[in-house]
Amino acid sequence: MFSVVKLGVERKPDAALLIVAHGSTVNPDSSAPTLAHAAEIRRRKIFGHVGCAFWKEEPSLRDAIFLFDPEGIREVYVVPNFISEGYFTQTVVPRELELNGCITNRANGQVWTYCEPVGNHPAMTELLLKRAGEVAPGVDPAESSLLIVAHGTDLNENSAVAAKREAEKIRAVGKYADVLNVYMEEAPLVSDWRKLTKTRHVVVVPFFISDGLHSYEDIPILLGIKERRLPSRRKQPDGRLGSRPSLKEIFRRNPYNIDGRCLFYAPSIGTDPGFAEIILEQAAHAKS
Repeated sequence: MFSVVKLGVERKPDAALLIVAHGSTVNPDSSAPTLAHAAEIRRRKIFGHVGCAFWKEEPSLRDAIFLFDPEGIREVYVVPNFISEGYFTQTVVPRELELNGCITNRANGQVWTYCEPVGNHPAMTELLLKRAGEVAPGVDPAESSLLIVAHGTDLNENSAVAAKREAEKIRAVGKYADVLNVYMEEAPLVSDWRKLTKTRHVVVVPFFISDGLHSYEDIPILLGIKERRLPSRRKQPDGRLGSRPSLKEIFRRNPYNIDGRCLFYAPSIGTDPGFAEIILEQAAHAKS
């Protein structure tokens, strides 16, 4: 689907790729997509080392500074696995990794390059269209509405802007009868989808990096396809709570028939395997 020209052809055995993400202390599914994308990139053997670091999980962002041996790794490309630029990409990650801007020269001789977040990549539009088509196969987009769901609120202002941007780009393609950016906590609200849409078929794609409480429970409740009921979870040996496999059934029960409408609900966009390609391209096109 994509082409990674610079790094795909030129192997960089003396360089490392560091994928940074939010993570979670209570939801193992939060880091799962990031780890999966790293495994796929590692399989391609483009870099001498591929690692991950998280704000709320191990390995931590601060520990990642010492993750790569300067004797063998001379360059490190840092790609934020975040939907949008904001507090975490502009403040937390640079602070924790001690980055001085796009390029940071370490005392040990390593050069760290800070790349743009994955959500800024132009292929995000294509991935959203792909995911919408996958969740509603055989449904004519020209007779369907597509909803891109973000969090909203002033605390996450940039994610709302990113969702609006993608909705505008997809709307310009002219494939769907209607394309709306909707939010959990600000207007237009995802809970008002019945009023906002007029088509019989409605496709909903969460604009999040990973599946978690928002995509498993909050959004489904707002859509009216799930009641608020959390299955119990057992603690793992490391003390964290295990995942709820049954919650993934929320994505497998499509379509949902509500008031004579057919609603299709997709997993979060960040779980798409195509993100591995986007991560590589963000590294390839980093400012130098």
